[in-house]
Amino acid sequence: MTATAPTVASLLTQARTRIDPVDADYLLLHVLHQSRSWLFAHADDGVSAADAAHFEALVQRRGIGEPVAYLTGSRGFWTLDLAVSPATLIPRPETELLVEQALLRIPNDAAVRVADLGTGSGAIALALARERPQAQLVATDASADALDVARGNAQRNAIGNVEFRQGDWLTPVLGERFDVIVSNPPYIAEHDPHLDAGDLRFEPLLALACGVDGLDAIRMIAVAAPAHLRAGGWLLLEHGLDQGPAVRTLLRDAGFYGVKTVRDLESRDRVTLGQR
Repeated sequence: MTATAPTVASLLTQARTRIDPVDADYLLLHVLHQSRSWLFAHADDGVSAADAAHFEALVQRRGIGEPVAYLTGSRGFWTLDLAVSPATLIPRPETELLVEQALLRIPNDAAVRVADLGTGSGAIALALARERPQAQLVATDASADALDVARGNAQRNAIGNVEFRQGDWLTPVLGERFDVIVSNPPYIAEHDPHLDAGDLRFEPLLALACGVDGLDAIRMIAVAAPAHLRAGGWLLLEHGLDQGPAVRTLLRDAGFYGVKTVRDLESRDRVTLGQR
């Protein structure tokens, strides 16, 4: 006797008892190459044995904590569809505040130069490049694997005004100056217990943690950035919710003025910026 094929509903019912229901829905839709609106009208549809096996493998991997973005290989950010891999940090919605604040300081009709330090998947640089097509962006990262992902994302989203360079922070742009420098550097303290929990366990440690207080990368960028900014240029940094006062001090000590911290939608310190 031939076994009855599983249905969309039966697969989801079982998976939702093992992982977050939203994750279960998203993973099955990824396997079936369907949109969420499709799900509600096709609950009784049969699913092939191959697709059911693929879905089960993803559920098992999610069950041990592997991030959904790594399982599907993509994550939406700003207006972009970005490929991600274990070589890159997973773009997060709160980083869109950094993009918003940078766009306020990048004219829409001028050929300004912008640097994105530690670009990872290219999320910030590509979002800025999409919104400011006349700007010229340079995106740096120490990881060759991350830059491969970022270059692929530029092609994937048909964005041509970003140049990718390998190296730590501002090292690849020695002798160059920019109108705006942005960065979402690692800012978690290296012994923070959160690094051993949830999705963070699977993300690249070098993109997450830096120093005993998490501020080593921000210190390096704050000190080096003035030499790479034109007069009146801006430095914008994303950081942890409890780091606003410390980052403001670092920027003021480096000679920046107009230093302030912008809070996210949950009223948490998120982005600190200053002007050369």
